[in-house]
Amino acid sequence: MAASADSELNNQDYYSLLNVRKEATQEELKSSYRRLCMLYHPDKHRDPELKNQAEQLFNQVHQAYKVLSDDHSRAIYDIFGKEGLEVEGWELVERKRTPAEIREEYERLRREREDRRLQQRTKPKGTISVSVDATDLFDRNDEDFDDMPGGFPYIEISRMHISQSIEAPLTNCDTAVLSGSLSTQHGSGEGSINMTVRRVTSAEGWGEVEFDAGDILGPLIGLKVFRNVTSRCFLTAHCGLQFSPRGLRPSYSLMTARHLDQNTMGYLQWRWGSNSAMTTSIVRDTESSHFSLALQLGVPHSYLMMSYQYKFQDEDQTKVKGSIKTGWFGTVVEYGAERKISRHSVMSATVRVGVPQGVTLKIRLARASQTYLFRIHLTDQLLPSAVFYATVGPLLVYTVIHRLVIIPYIQTQKEQELELQRKSSATDIAKKKQEAESAVLLMQESVRRIIEAEESKMGLIILNAWYGKFVSDTSQKQEKAKVIDVTVPLQCLIKDSKLILTESSKAGLPGFYDPCVGEDKSLKLLYQFRGVMHQVISADTDPLRIPKQCQYAAISPKTQDYDNVSVQ
Repeated sequence: MAASADSELNNQDYYSLLNVRKEATQEELKSSYRRLCMLYHPDKHRDPELKNQAEQLFNQVHQAYKVLSDDHSRAIYDIFGKEGLEVEGWELVERKRTPAEIREEYERLRREREDRRLQQRTKPKGTISVSVDATDLFDRNDEDFDDMPGGFPYIEISRMHISQSIEAPLTNCDTAVLSGSLSTQHGSGEGSINMTVRRVTSAEGWGEVEFDAGDILGPLIGLKVFRNVTSRCFLTAHCGLQFSPRGLRPSYSLMTARHLDQNTMGYLQWRWGSNSAMTTSIVRDTESSHFSLALQLGVPHSYLMMSYQYKFQDEDQTKVKGSIKTGWFGTVVEYGAERKISRHSVMSATVRVGVPQGVTLKIRLARASQTYLFRIHLTDQLLPSAVFYATVGPLLVYTVIHRLVIIPYIQTQKEQELELQRKSSATDIAKKKQEAESAVLLMQESVRRIIEAEESKMGLIILNAWYGKFVSDTSQKQEKAKVIDVTVPLQCLIKDSKLILTESSKAGLPGFYDPCVGEDKSLKLLYQFRGVMHQVISADTDPLRIPKQCQYAAISPKTQDYDNVSVQ
């Protein structure tokens, strides 16, 4: 967040600085530019200090107008901000290109810049899987176990598996992936190591060669190829050769996929080898749901599977999922939920109920590129009590942990990040504050003339204006609001008895700065129009136009309570 704060402060909003819409015409840009030039022109000030301050502000306004008045640079700025304008190579780009072509060119230039860092990049991924046998919790209460001696239930770790991989770019087209795994089950263990080299042959395809050693079945050499057949269809082919104690064991697989519509994919896969099968499936994925249907015919397993996942549109990205799978092995029903518990962590719990497999609870925690998986096998039979506890237990545990651990941790983390953000941006804020104070000094003479003109025709006069974070008088009486006085800057923006602010953040307006980085802000005004006083509160990025068409109830200045306002 600190990095984003620095970017936000350095990437000044040119539209906000000129107080124009993002759709502003060249005439609107020119009108606003001329008005600010008249306000900040250095030749209008004799005092050396004011003249220097006016020159700095004048240069900022000129730079904003220079960018926005040029269609080419404006298209770049609209897409990528000031950072896009700083990318090397734009001087070679044809100036008649469309925004879409400019975006493509930007991505190309960015990739060229990032290529220099490829040798230093890796993408580590890891998985830790633990299988727990907890059948004694429920099977010991069955009638067949009535004669068993008392004591604590016997729970053991039946299997553990650890895998890790890293990815290293060799060239712009070649990438190597090194991975390894270790697993143990009932006292015996095994491990393997895998080396894969992938080469991107073109924008339409790639190929990779893999070598696997340490597997109990013997070393494996494989070749995999991916190819885009059309814009809506792709093909993947794989062949492998395993050197087993019983001789060479070849295997082949072929998969083709096609976009049926924007959100639906159809797959057809054929495998030949130790597990020969043919599988066809349809997958539909939208913003609110994920549905899949698959049919496999093969040896030794044939099955029909259907799954559905609903995605809640909340900040925690909650998902509820369920599936049913039936085949020669029996029938398995799975249901569960997944939720984002922090910025980089996702937790899910799934209950697996099968005949004759029994009941299993799976808990999965994904933290960045690391995955932790716990499989708890509760019973070999289909017991209602096991299903109940497997369903209710995780919900209760998650609710308690979420309230007592996760929420306090996230709040503490946000406070620490916000404090770090404030410290890292303190220098920039001080600079912005100084520029705002200088702008206010330069506005004094213009504001005096505007107020005289508005008073003569009973027009619009800003009595008080505050910008920042306001606190509730009822809940936080002791806390001071973090606001700044922006009466003068807003009065300076009045033209023909109207004040019009665009949907940009108000922090970019002349005479403004951000008094509370990273927090929600609003603008509060007390103004007089036609001899009647009105009050309005507007969110930071909401557009504002006063006076409005509707009538406001007249209020007395004495009703305005600014006791909790602390001017920064």
